[in-house]
Amino acid sequence: MNNGSKKDRMFEKMLEQKKEVKIVRRIVFVVVLVLIIGGLIGGRAVYKYISGALQPVDPNSEEVIEVEIPIGSGLSSISEILEKKGLVKDAKIFKYYAKFNNESQFQAGSYGLTKAMTLDELIESLKTGKVYRTPVFTMTIPEGLTLDQIAKIVEKRAGIPEKEFLKYVNDEHTIADLMGRYPNILTEEIVAEDVRYPLEGYLFPATYPFFEEKPTVETVVTTMLDATSDNITPYFAYLESKEKSVHWLLTFASLLEREATSNTDRETIASVFYNRMDEGMPLQTDPTVLYALGEHKDRVLLSDLKVEDPYNTYVHTGLPPGPIANAGRSSIEAVIDPSVTDYFYFLADKNGKNYFAKTYEEHLQLKKEHISGD
Repeated sequence: MNNGSKKDRMFEKMLEQKKEVKIVRRIVFVVVLVLIIGGLIGGRAVYKYISGALQPVDPNSEEVIEVEIPIGSGLSSISEILEKKGLVKDAKIFKYYAKFNNESQFQAGSYGLTKAMTLDELIESLKTGKVYRTPVFTMTIPEGLTLDQIAKIVEKRAGIPEKEFLKYVNDEHTIADLMGRYPNILTEEIVAEDVRYPLEGYLFPATYPFFEEKPTVETVVTTMLDATSDNITPYFAYLESKEKSVHWLLTFASLLEREATSNTDRETIASVFYNRMDEGMPLQTDPTVLYALGEHKDRVLLSDLKVEDPYNTYVHTGLPPGPIANAGRSSIEAVIDPSVTDYFYFLADKNGKNYFAKTYEEHLQLKKEHISGD
């Protein structure tokens, strides 16, 4: 009886153990199944997310987003900048994509990028320092132009009416806003009492790409101011050492831009202007007279030289109140690094060739030899 009871209990225990094993197996099966299903779903979600992050943020976007990549930026910081600007969907994915493609040599600088750019296009732009996209149109602003002349080009190329452009660049509130956005180049000097137009000479001559069919007047102006800032920044240390301002530099350079006919002439004419200013002599440059008159003339008359205007360098010594045109890099560099001469005079013949003289007597002789009719 006892032996039978003992066998029965052992048998019942074996059944309970089998049942427990089955339950455990079922639990394990369910858990594994859940994990497998979850893994499949997670894998698909991750794959979908990564695939999406490798695509342009907005393939149809034409908005140009200004991006500044500081000197010394690494791939991680560049990736974060692009994500913050909304140009990539995920900074880490861009970072690993660049790493897997052995891309790391990126250039610091200012970029105009769009959400329509692919990761390869963004990488190519950051490597070459250029926007790796075909612009909708380009607009060329030559050297030596005034705001009035630039306005005509903007109307023709960008479709912004000349009056609208001029109203914007001379609006008091606009200028105040731009001064806040570009404090390094736009100072109180541009709104001094005798300055005719605040942004005269500050819209850098260059060929500009635009990636939208109808950019706003603000976009056009800030694009050119960005270029001015980029081209002037390398000279900040020089200006500080000489206790000179950006306004002084652009004003001086604008005179060279309107007077010179070659790069070497710019440097020599700069030396003439420096020499005259050192001696307290008026610069006596005809382009300032024409700017004072507000008109183009093939020949400046003696009566024109007497016009009372702050810009007339025949009447007033030193530089005029502000630039008389936009100056290119060559003229800016000529101000920074002029020739060293003893010249105080120069003149140009009908072919644009310049002749330089140390004395007024030499100048008169050159005038007699090369300027007919005088």
